[in-house]
Amino acid sequence: MATADGGCRAPTLLGRERLTLARLRSIAREAVPIALDPACLPGIEAAAATVERIAAGGEAAYGINTGFGKLAQTRIAREELARLQKNLVLSHAAGTGPLLSDDAVRLTLALKIASLARGHSGVRPKLVEALVQLYAERIYPCIPSKGSAGASGDLAPLAHLACALIGVGEVRKGGMTVPAASAVELVELAPKEGLALLNGTQVSTALALLGLFAIEDAFSAALAAGALSVDAAMGSDTPFDPRIHALRGHAGQSACARRYRELLAGSAIRASHLRGDDRVQDPYSLRCQPQVMGACLDSIRHAARVLETEANGVTDNPLVFADTSEALSGGNFHAEPVALAADTLAVAAAEIGALSERRIALLIDSSISRLPPFLVEHGGLNSGFMVAQVTAAALASENKSLAHPASVDSLPTSANQEDHVSMATFAARRLAEIADNCAAIVAIELLAAAQGVEFRAPLATSAALQELVREIRARVPFYKEDRHFAPDIAALKALVAAGAFNRHAAGLLPSLS
Repeated sequence: MATADGGCRAPTLLGRERLTLARLRSIAREAVPIALDPACLPGIEAAAATVERIAAGGEAAYGINTGFGKLAQTRIAREELARLQKNLVLSHAAGTGPLLSDDAVRLTLALKIASLARGHSGVRPKLVEALVQLYAERIYPCIPSKGSAGASGDLAPLAHLACALIGVGEVRKGGMTVPAASAVELVELAPKEGLALLNGTQVSTALALLGLFAIEDAFSAALAAGALSVDAAMGSDTPFDPRIHALRGHAGQSACARRYRELLAGSAIRASHLRGDDRVQDPYSLRCQPQVMGACLDSIRHAARVLETEANGVTDNPLVFADTSEALSGGNFHAEPVALAADTLAVAAAEIGALSERRIALLIDSSISRLPPFLVEHGGLNSGFMVAQVTAAALASENKSLAHPASVDSLPTSANQEDHVSMATFAARRLAEIADNCAAIVAIELLAAAQGVEFRAPLATSAALQELVREIRARVPFYKEDRHFAPDIAALKALVAAGAFNRHAAGLLPSLS
């Protein structure tokens, strides 16, 4: 892959080197090249040889020469072990619903490769290289998004991924959907390889990471929009004084307060407020931004640490230890850490959007903002931002329902063998919708705040926020009179989703630091 200067970007080596959040973001967003770290090959080969010895021996080893789940007591004859793995993949490919996006599949592939490359899954190098080839050629297995309970791994979705390697199902290649058998170099699965592909939390982790990245983009834009709204409403910057936040001690709160101070520094509107505004205190949506956004930031940081750890873990079962020739059955496939992290992100994103919506409501209310009603001249003839705020309120309300914790639910599966599950895959999947709603809310606030600041002329906002207004106006003109509003929201929402405002949270967010 070429770089901006015309050179070739070195591939990200998977296996030994830790995958940082920044690297995971680049895999998801940019499809950066990857490769299997050659240093991993001896470990992979040793684990595969251990599985072969176990398969040739007489002792029962789960998933190698036995059935699966409740059928683990059933021994499988040596001559049927290859068929066992194929049957496992076919029977578990029972997903339903819309297909996962290409970026989700791409990130899932990278996470599965990294896990297998650690040398504790008992697969052959050939299998890992087959996954690397799918990634390199941008061949993305068609994976239904629904059907995983987040324990015993993401069984159904990962089975659909594995199906592609044996020529079953469909893949996307070059923007077209084609039979896997016509696009993929097929692999005959050796003992344990089907199980190693199916076990693991790679789908739920990939979806949670994509949610994290989208929520970070919305957070950055909301931080900038919130500062702009302070000036649009002629609010006070006293609540951002560092002494206030030092007394409480939360890192995210102090960091956000500092960023608000930086964004508002040098504002003539601020100076005007200090000279004689009779309002003693601003509404909470302005005044308590460091407290709310700081708490969200701390939650995002915590969830990000959990997901980074998970992305670098080995989560299939059983795990192979070549140094002692053992295959140990455990429960690393249980995705509870991912589920709880995703629930944390869901609540944080819902709060970011809820606070943004309240600032929009404040700006259109002339009794509070002292701006023209609904941010437009000639009210009555023009409705201005009236229904744009309704849209924001609807999205904020929707997010409240979507943010209900998924991890608190559990339905036993596999004849009560899997009697507690995480629901991590749904917990992670719904983050995309929450983040999308949040991006739209913040886009509306950016439009409203820019409108409000321009009504303050000839007073000017800070240099940093003037630049923000210019970015907005490059896409959407000042709202002089009623016009088709939806395209304006879509234009700003696209900027938010693309991370166009991430510089305003530089150094604060985990994958952008």
